[in-house]
Amino acid sequence: MNVVEVADLSVRYGSATALDGVSLSVAAGERVALVGSNGAGKSSLLNALSGVVAKAAGTAVVHGRFAHVPEGRQLFRELSVEDNLRLGAFRVRDRDTSWLYSLLPKLERLRKRRAGALSGGQQQLVAIARGLMARPDVLAIDEMSLGLAPLVVRELSRLLLRLNAERGLTVLLVEQSARVALGICTRAYVLESGRIVAHGTTAELARSAFVRSAYLGDSAEAAS
Repeated sequence: MNVVEVADLSVRYGSATALDGVSLSVAAGERVALVGSNGAGKSSLLNALSGVVAKAAGTAVVHGRFAHVPEGRQLFRELSVEDNLRLGAFRVRDRDTSWLYSLLPKLERLRKRRAGALSGGQQQLVAIARGLMARPDVLAIDEMSLGLAPLVVRELSRLLLRLNAERGLTVLLVEQSARVALGICTRAYVLESGRIVAHGTTAELARSAFVRSAYLGDSAEAAS
């Protein structure tokens, strides 16, 4: 069963076209990546799924609860971690955070700290946790690795894999870093200038000469 279905989607900002006839699907329990350079249209696709931007044409449908972790985290910096988490549950009414602290023990030590005083990695963890407070069927994360140290990215990657394996959470990951995306997800779509130019399993894309040259840099390393 598909939980995300996008068909012939176009998004425009004035005279500029951000997405041009994009179609894709994500099945329940999948880990799917949207890969592409800055300005390729990845964030516009998530924003269309969230209803943040209007669709010029086509459809973008989510079957179930959808939580969107935006690029740049966008936490309420003056509020505590606890308050930021509770805001993530505004549509489900259950604002109990105890289950989340059991799932993510590192968060409990931060619960009273001001979100703006946290490191970038800690803020990203809070942003993901805020999304989880909505009890989503699909968790969409925009540029998870942006500005973070490799060690932090590996920790967050392991978290997503655990949530997917243990809770069946569907993950839709937007990433400029193809290496990170292909390491987490099992399928991926490559966007360029608002259009899908490649798609397939991450193993297939990692072997693609086009993807290796354009997004993975060292082709020999990518193929290993």
